[in-house]
Parts: sequence; C-alpha cells; structure tokens
Amino acid sequence: MDNLAARLKFSFPTGHIWLGEERMILLHRAAFGSFRKELVSTLGMERARGVLTRMGFAAGGRDAELVRSLYPNASDAELIRNGPLLHTLEGIAKVEPVRIDVDIAKGHFFADVNWLQSFERGVHQQIFGVEDGSCCWMQVGYACGYISGIMRKFTLFEEVECGLEKCRIVGRPIDQWDEAQAEPLLRYFRADPVADQLLELQHQVETLRYSIDESTEPGDLIGKSAAFREAWGLLKKAARSQVTVLLLGETGVGKEMFARALHKISSRSNAPFVAVNCGALPEQLLEAELFGVQQGAYTGAQQSRPGRFERAHGGTLFLDEVGELSPSAQTKLLRVLQEGELERLGDTRSRRIDVRVIAATNIDLDAAVRDGRFRRDLFYRLNVFPVTIAPLRERVEDIPLLVARFIDKYAAREGKRVRGVTDKAMDALCSHAWPGNVRELENVVERGVLLAPPDGQVDVGMLFAVAPAGEAADAGRGVDRKGNVARNRADPVERFIAHCAQEGLTLADVERLLVEAALARSDNNVSAAARQLGITRPQLRYRLKHAAD
Repeated sequence: MDNLAARLKFSFPTGHIWLGEERMILLHRAAFGSFRKELVSTLGMERARGVLTRMGFAAGGRDAELVRSLYPNASDAELIRNGPLLHTLEGIAKVEPVRIDVDIAKGHFFADVNWLQSFERGVHQQIFGVEDGSCCWMQVGYACGYISGIMRKFTLFEEVECGLEKCRIVGRPIDQWDEAQAEPLLRYFRADPVADQLLELQHQVETLRYSIDESTEPGDLIGKSAAFREAWGLLKKAARSQVTVLLLGETGVGKEMFARALHKISSRSNAPFVAVNCGALPEQLLEAELFGVQQGAYTGAQQSRPGRFERAHGGTLFLDEVGELSPSAQTKLLRVLQEGELERLGDTRSRRIDVRVIAATNIDLDAAVRDGRFRRDLFYRLNVFPVTIAPLRERVEDIPLLVARFIDKYAAREGKRVRGVTDKAMDALCSHAWPGNVRELENVVERGVLLAPPDGQVDVGMLFAVAPAGEAADAGRGVDRKGNVARNRADPVERFIAHCAQEGLTLADVERLLVEAALARSDNNVSAAARQLGITRPQLRYRLKHAAD
C-alpha cells in the first residue's frame, strides 16, 4: 500500500494531482450525490445504474493499465491485490478479501470480497433512503473493469449483499457464469436505447460537421485557437479571389498545409497544386525546375520538359522559402507574375500560363529588401495579401486537436490501436515551447505511437528521446512573438527560489543542500559529486571542511 501511495503526487503550483501517469481529482462526496440524483431524475433508476456501472468499468480498466505498467514483473496475486489497494487509496471503500483464487495464465479467477463502509452505499441511502438490492453500481463496474484488465478477459461481479457497514461481491470470468444469471447484470454494461440514439445523432452531427470542415479545414489543418482562426479567416477571404498570397511564419508552423487548404477551397481546386521548396534546390537547377528547359539549353538537356509553373497551369503553385531565390530567378518570377507568361531556359518563345501563386517564407523579407538580398518590386508583388501563421506556442489550445489527429494518422499507418496520451503526457506537450512548431509536434507524436503498446496509451517517456533542446536552460519558459524568453510560473528554478525565500534559507544553506544532494547521488564519491557541481575535487573538499567547522 505504501508503494502505491508513494505514486500519488500533489503539485500545488500547477493544480495537478498525479497517480503515476494518470491525472486525478478530488471530488466532494456531496457533489457526487448531486450528480447521482440528477442522473436518476433524468434517466431513471435503471439507466442511471448503467451509466455509473460503465463509468466505474472505465475507471477500473485505467487502474489495471496503471498497475500493469508500474509492476510489470508482479505475480498474479500481487496484480489482483493492487486493485483493492487502489480502491482503498482512492477513498472508495475499505476492501476485505474473503477468498481470492487466481491463475492468469489459465484464465482462472474467483473472488469473494467485502467492502467496508462503502461511500457509494452511503450516498445512495442519504438520497433515496434504505433500499434492498445493489446500490454500489460504480464500484461493481470498477471491480469488473479492473479484473477484466488484469485477466485480459471480461470478468463479471455481482453485489450479493449491500449494507451500510458491509457490502459483499463475488466475481468470476464471464464464461464461468450461468447465462440466465449473468444476462440481467450484463445489460448494465451495454448502452441502452436512449444512449444509442444519442450516440447515433452525435455521429450524424459529426459526419455533417466533418463534411463541412472538409471544405474549410482539409487534411491535418485543424485548430480552434484565436490565432488559428484569424489566419484561416484571412485565407477564406483570399480564396474568393485570385490574389497572390504571402504566408509568413516560423519554420514548421504548417505553411504548406495552409497553402493546400487555400487551394482546395478556391475555384482552382480541380486543377493541380504544385509545391516547390526554393531553398532545397541548387541555384543552377532552380530556374529549370520553375520555368522549364528547352532541349539543348545546356549540357545534359537532352529533351524539353515543362517547369513547375507549366505543370500548375490552371491551378496553384506554392513557392516555399521564396526568400532563397537567386537574383536571376527573382527577376524571372517577377515577369511571370506581372505578364502571366514565361520562357523556358534556352527557348525564345513565350508561353502563357494561368497560375495562382502562394509564396511562403520564414525570414523577414522587408529586412532582406533593405539589405539588397531581395528585389523590392518583387516583394511588393508578393506582399499583396500577407497572412501570418502564429507559432504553436501561441496557440496551445490547438495542441490536443493536433495530437489526436497525428495519433490517428500514425496508428493507422502502424496498424495498431493507440488510445491517446496520458494526462501527464498531454500536460508535457502543452507545456513545451515547440521551437520546431507543428512539424516537431508531429515527429514527437509519431515516436510516441511507435513506442506505445498495442491498445495502450502514449506516456511522457515515449515522447521525448532526450530532454527537449534548450529545456535544461529554459525549463518552464515560453517565447513571445518577438523571440523574448519569458518565465513560466511553473519554472522549477523559480519555484526553488520562492521556496528558499519562504523557508528563510541563506546562501550557505543552499550551497550545503546542493553539496549533500550531489554526494547522495554519487554514493559519497567526492570526485563524482564535484563533477556534478562543476567544481574541482579540492574545492569540494574545502567546502566540506568549511561546513564541518
């Protein structure tokens, strides 16, 4: 019990309660009573019992996963025993096993257990008075969920005695129950007709919403933050015209996804969308890629071929990293934008094209113009309709949506079911500064999906191979639009300073604590402790001697 209790952590600075990787809450007994009463009033006694039973089943299943992850080498008896211990730790009831027989490998299980002073029985009696029959609906669901998760097969429990001082349950795998006896109990684990109808209506609404969203936010372009909505609103206005759009933002924010979305909702959606990264091609090949080449234009040009502009005729051309264009390419691009025609390399004939250009860059083009690295007239031609895409750290509300989309994407690719991320993992994802933006987030989630167990969740340890870059020095910090580093209230250094001030610790006290901690981590190896502290062995010896005096 002490080992499990040690897994329970209270984080007052962030308002979190953690049990292992799971985020927990404390709930007033009276609040649960109000919820139970509202359920019965709205759905009726039987349907309310089903809702609470399934709620308990989900909680028990999560605790089973937690125990399996914390104690991978535990014996059958230890795995089963941790369920009652968690039940007690979570304040549900004191569990008193009467008889438990288990052999997980053989699929054998039987339990006869007492619950002493069940909180659920007390709540039910306070609201509805003394009643015969089972009242501990959520607890029965929990027992079924926990043992089913441990046994890897559905295990059914029945409450055979329910009293204020003691309740009693018995349980065994479903294949060891008499069908006539089990069926009345199993109906509480199935969604009733009202729930089915609600779910079906919800599915229809979601289908309609997604059909609408596909015309506005296709692909992985999702978000609900104000910054996302602002950028997307501008793109929807641009879609109604043929104006040249300039997408601005840091690397990895998803400029190409925005460009593809703009193309899809424009009148050119049935024509090609062609993308080219101007910074990824050598200067001598870039012009040939953009404008095409005529046979014999240079050594190796054995046949004529169209460039990206011609391939995008009638559609959209996306020029990523447009700030990397050479002066010659800038001149030719300006002519194409102004005249709507181009010449292939080595050709003397002009060709008319009809292309909508979307450009993107993560550099300051205005500064590049001032430095003479980018043509002023081309800048004005591209900057007709600029749209700035905010970095991911400024739209934290979008992270859960993106994480869910990427998990679905990579779980489908890997052919396994992944049931999201743990609460602690989501907290870490939302707290990270994301210097690589959405691209970095996608890579991190892909790693998590690869490491997650089948039908399991992604936890914190599966996300980051090492501490994220810069996090050791800037832990708990964010970066604003101007690139300034700002401390987060959860910064561990800031918390430590506040603790020292609160406890009245002096500089000597802090130094002594650091020395003691380094020695403890290195098993009193002075040389190793000195290396941890970034000082020499004689310097540490001097401090130890000085502290002793």
